[in-house]
Amino acid sequence: MNAATRAAKDLVIANRILAHLGIVEAFGDVSVRHPLDKSRFLLACCRSPGTVVLDDIVEFTFDGAPVGGTARGRNIEELAGERFIHGAVYEARPDIRAVLHASPEDVLPFCVTQTPLRPVIGTVGDMGLEVPVWDIADRFGSATSLQVSNLEQGRDLARCLGSNRVVLLRGEGMVVTGRTLNDLVRLAAYIPRNGRTIVAAAPFGPLVGISAGESAARLAIDPESNALRRGWEYWACAAGCAEWLAD
Repeated sequence: MNAATRAAKDLVIANRILAHLGIVEAFGDVSVRHPLDKSRFLLACCRSPGTVVLDDIVEFTFDGAPVGGTARGRNIEELAGERFIHGAVYEARPDIRAVLHASPEDVLPFCVTQTPLRPVIGTVGDMGLEVPVWDIADRFGSATSLQVSNLEQGRDLARCLGSNRVVLLRGEGMVVTGRTLNDLVRLAAYIPRNGRTIVAAAPFGPLVGISAGESAARLAIDPESNALRRGWEYWACAAGCAEWLAD
């Protein structure tokens, strides 16, 4: 199996895992940078993540244009509008290998208040100490749908992300980035739990967050180590994708 096919299969697995965990539902989208051409990325067409199959995976350039025949005759309405988020982030951040856009319920309070989403539990210790909030109205006015619908908006969001791993979208959800697809899925799985922990702990007094040293130590762990691959394998089996793990 060549690297591109393996990446496409892993992207199907990622869609199924994230749907199984409730990180995405009817909506949400996850992508992976093309392993052979770093100027392109793979993203499913416009369908619910829990139903994605291999034929749904489309190859895109950073400007959101489908490559060759990978769109398989689909019209523009069948391609994910959120592709502009993914393309702009990959364009701005060569270090990123995977991107998720999702709206888990436990993250939304941090998108609409002044309370920051910060790491307080070890499983998100590599999330980064700062999570900026992007407000589409700041540059594009108060008459948008709140959703990124073109490359200009995507690039503005990518600028807000900066060198961080996560950015919140006011009233809309989050974008999470990964050093690998497994790294992305693992982090995204625990960000909602971190949000729930902040809310649950608030009545008890000031929070003790993850320190800069602790964050650096977590980031130093190889995301493809056996210790951090356990989640990917477990969740893939739970989502009914065990046969997709093998080459």
